[in-house]
Formats: sequence, structure tokens, C-alpha cells
Amino acid sequence: MIALELAGVSKRYGLRRALERVDLAIPAGAAVGLLGPNGAGKTTALRLLLGFTRPTLGSVRLRGRDPSDPGSREGLGYLPERLRLPARMTLAAFLRLHGGLSGLGGSALERAVDTTLDRTGLREREHELLGSLSKGLAQRAGFAQALLGEPTMLFLDEPTSGLDPLGVRDARDWIRAARGEGHTLLISSHVLTEVEKVCDHVVIVHEGRVAASGTLDALLLPGESLEDAFVRIVRGARKTPPTTPGEAA
Repeated sequence: MIALELAGVSKRYGLRRALERVDLAIPAGAAVGLLGPNGAGKTTALRLLLGFTRPTLGSVRLRGRDPSDPGSREGLGYLPERLRLPARMTLAAFLRLHGGLSGLGGSALERAVDTTLDRTGLREREHELLGSLSKGLAQRAGFAQALLGEPTMLFLDEPTSGLDPLGVRDARDWIRAARGEGHTLLISSHVLTEVEKVCDHVVIVHEGRVAASGTLDALLLPGESLEDAFVRIVRGARKTPPTTPGEAA
């Protein structure tokens, strides 16, 4: 079963090209690292899959549905790169709000909030205002809302940003647990060593196009790290000028 699909997708903002003729199909249960240099189109791809924006050309499917269909996002947890927390809301109230928006209520919501607070090490912070949290604790709070309710699909954009080494290890454990339960993971990150530890597939985008896609075993040369492969693939893509419409792909 294909969980995420972009078919012939292009996205332009005025004259600026964010994505160009992207074809991508991610199977359910895959843990995929979405990689690329700054401005490559990673966040645009995430926004398209979440239904935050529409493609200029092509089609996007989330669990076989148009992302504008709210049903396509059931059981989906999302941690954005630029996390903006309501400063005057307590952590517990923030989690209850997100749980309610995802369809939880009553005792099920309270159990989900309690479980998530314990899981993310935030139990002692539940009554603190979000605006008082350090950057690392705020990132944990973002992770907590993404993990709330045991989502079967996770989109994580720079998930280890602001975390100390203990927080990075915890985040890795949360991601591995979700992967072990067969959930679909899409992780956009510049920290390639972490991606290599938690993902089994990678997609590398460069200048709005897919430069490489496949399993780690298929993309890495013998003795090569993911960082080495990334540099090799991106530098190779820069030497190959993109085709224009009407030319052979």
C-alpha cells in the first residue's frame, strides 16, 4: 500500500520554482529521510502532503486521498520546523487542545495526555507556561503533541533542533518505537547521522527535483556513510543541468 504519493508534481511561487515534476511513492510502514540542501524543496513537499498548499501541476495523495480531505490526516502527527507555541498556555492545556482537535475526548484524552507527558519526560512541566520553556523543552513539547494519541503516521521537520544530547537520544528512541510499530515516518533533517540511524529509505531533493531515492542499502556505496552519499549525489546533480519541458527526462 502506498501511503504518500506525489505524481508529476510541480509547485511554483510566482516565478520561483520550489518543485519541478516530482514523482515519489512511499509505502506504508516505511521510515523515510527527506534530505536536501537549504531551499531544495523539502518543506514544500511536506506542506503539499499536509494539504497546507496545493500543487501548481500534478497530484498529491495522502493514504490514497487528496490531502484537503480531513480524513486523510486521521492518525497523523506533525512536528514543524518552526514551532510556534502559545506562550500563555500551559503544557497540559496545549496537549488537551491538540488531543481534542484530533478527535480525542473524555477519559481517552486524559489518558493520552498522561501517557505522552510521561513518555516525553515532561510530567513535571505540565503546569508551566509554554512561553517559559527553554528551546529544548519547547522542542520536547512539540514532540509531545506530535506523538499524542499514538499516531500511525509521523511527519517530523528537523526533529532534533534545539535538543541536548539526552534529548536527541530520547527523540531517536521515540522514532524507533514508532518505526517498530510499523508506522509510516517522513523525517526532514540536516542531521544525516541521525537520519541514518532511524530511517530505512531516503529521498534526496536538489533544486526542486528528486536527485536520488531508495533504500539506504541501495544508495550507499561500500563503506560510504549517508553524509558521503549525500555529498556525492548532490554534487553530481549540480553537474547535470535539469531538462526543460519538451526535452527527454
